[in-house]
Amino acid sequence: MITGIFSREMWQHVMHALKTAVASVASLLAARLLRLPEAYWAPITTLVILQSSLGAALPVSAQRFAGTVLGAAVGAAAMTYTSGGLHVFGLAVFVIGMLCTLLRLEKNAYRFASITAAIIMLVPRVSSASVIALHRFIEVSVGIAVGLVVTFLWPEPDP
Repeated sequence: MITGIFSREMWQHVMHALKTAVASVASLLAARLLRLPEAYWAPITTLVILQSSLGAALPVSAQRFAGTVLGAAVGAAAMTYTSGGLHVFGLAVFVIGMLCTLLRLEKNAYRFASITAAIIMLVPRVSSASVIALHRFIEVSVGIAVGLVVTFLWPEPDP
């Protein structure tokens, strides 16, 4: 039993904060090691993954991964084969919704896919859409991997 300044509940919060900080930094370092241009997406993804237990993190991670792949593919295709624009963005979000339905993906995957497509299509950059999509996919994948590894190696204690 933990005594002194921290109650058991308080100690669990402190350990969760420490785990989150360590995983976020590890994720950012991994993305920087890979020289990803927007490495900040890796720790952002890790933060999303770490807010769940391992049992809950796996489905969230699978949905995030599927959504990121789908959003990156649709966003890159839309920007590569069209002149872009508001109507193309709206159509891409609609197409993503239909693909998620056909693939029987959950609304979480649709949300992640739409966000990924929006980042690819709406944020001005000098690189091609396919390069941006690939980087986004790798950045999110690094974040998911680090989040899952840390969640597996450093599980939350039972309440």
